[in-house]
Amino acid sequence: MRIDEFDYNLPEELIAQYPSKERDKCRLMVLNRKDGSISHEMFYDIIDHLREGDCMVFNSSKVIPARLFGEKLGTGVKVEFLLIKRLGDSDEWETMVRPGRRLKPGDRVAFGEGSNKIEAEIINYGDGGTRIVKFHYDGIFMERLEELGKMPLPPYIDRESEEEDKEMYQTVYADKPGSVASPTAGLHFTEELLEKAKSKGVKLEFVTLHVGIGTFRPVKVENIEDHQMHFEEYSITKETADSINASILSGNRIISVGTTSTRTLESAAFKDEKSGKFLVKSGGGSTGIFIYPGYEFKIVNALVTNFHLPKSTLIMLISALYNREKILEAYEVAVKEKYRFFSYGDAMLIE
Repeated sequence: MRIDEFDYNLPEELIAQYPSKERDKCRLMVLNRKDGSISHEMFYDIIDHLREGDCMVFNSSKVIPARLFGEKLGTGVKVEFLLIKRLGDSDEWETMVRPGRRLKPGDRVAFGEGSNKIEAEIINYGDGGTRIVKFHYDGIFMERLEELGKMPLPPYIDRESEEEDKEMYQTVYADKPGSVASPTAGLHFTEELLEKAKSKGVKLEFVTLHVGIGTFRPVKVENIEDHQMHFEEYSITKETADSINASILSGNRIISVGTTSTRTLESAAFKDEKSGKFLVKSGGGSTGIFIYPGYEFKIVNALVTNFHLPKSTLIMLISALYNREKILEAYEVAVKEKYRFFSYGDAMLIE
């Protein structure tokens, strides 16, 4: 398939620059795969589409304030870091740096002052123009980062990160620090809405996939089968896998909240010989799964998601779950109805 088959026209003014004032009061487009209908609702109406016995799976990864602003020691040159990935349990990180031409192995950079100061030593070159950086600090690194770092808003949000982004670019259930981009489908859920779902007999389960900067990297090949996905770390506890598998064996729906939860579940799928069904394996791993039309879903039956960039791997994933032509038709309707797009935008339910 060609990359142009996943293109659509999006007016720039429909790219959401700020979140809804209340998480669950954004709009919700519902795509019904059985009858092909499209309905326009509010996100809090999602409760009407849930059934007793459904199992909703969320990504509990927490966004870290990964953007740091400082200066190169000895020169005063202003420097920006974007932390991409921690290398094991060490104080070394793969990092995007700016200005790259001014930062070479051996250089040191300072962020902040006094007791919360962080210093960084560039120790090597990484892949794709990144740097391997070792941090030096007093106390606990994540506490220093919370004090000095800013939220890593995606490039299509054309403004600086603000204080409210530390709350609103984070899901209410996030508890596993490690992402540099939010699993944004979950941003629409409130504590109250989650409680309503539980009261209706819906199971809520949480997996973890740490979202990397690769989520914003464009597909640069004409033939999408030639695209190489970035790898991301995921984990599923035994208790969570057992609960999801019980739902599958009972014939209940698995509703994935977001493409990252979807990629986690599909990466962990295995064929159970006893039941003949695909179940979820507990544990962790690194996944580069690329889901596009022709892929047969093994675990996920329905999906809560946002509206995605043209020609992106994310619009390819949802096209695999439903139908490419139907998805693009729905996107045309969303543009006509002036839905808000991307991370801080409106939502879609594919059921």
